[in-house]
Amino acid sequence: MDIPAQAPSRPAPGRVDTVPAMDPERAKELIATERAQVEADLAAARRGGPEESDDHREPGDYDSEGLYQDELDAGLVEDLKRRLEAVERAEERLAAGTYGLSVRSGEPIPDARLEANPTAELTVEEAERGGR
Repeated sequence: MDIPAQAPSRPAPGRVDTVPAMDPERAKELIATERAQVEADLAAARRGGPEESDDHREPGDYDSEGLYQDELDAGLVEDLKRRLEAVERAEERLAAGTYGLSVRSGEPIPDARLEANPTAELTVEEAERGGR
């Protein structure tokens, strides 16, 4: 007698299968490394200054290049501030026990994504559809 094959079980709508979460110690390490990198980059960006000494700058570089560099540096500082805010949100999720879960759906974020981007707040699919 043949036994009918069963379809693979799927979670009920709105329910997420349990996926082992990233090791909390590894998560802390990733977030701490990201914080240190962002803070170092932010400190370097705020120090500023020309990359070349004044002795090696061309006469046309004094005005136009300075303005361009100031705008570039201001944009970089803003980007770094946003990254630091993302680190702070990741630290809050870690403390709350929700690190590694999408802030939108509650779906688990794969460890490989968190290794590449420790401040990820969404799954790849959610991020591709638009989000943080």
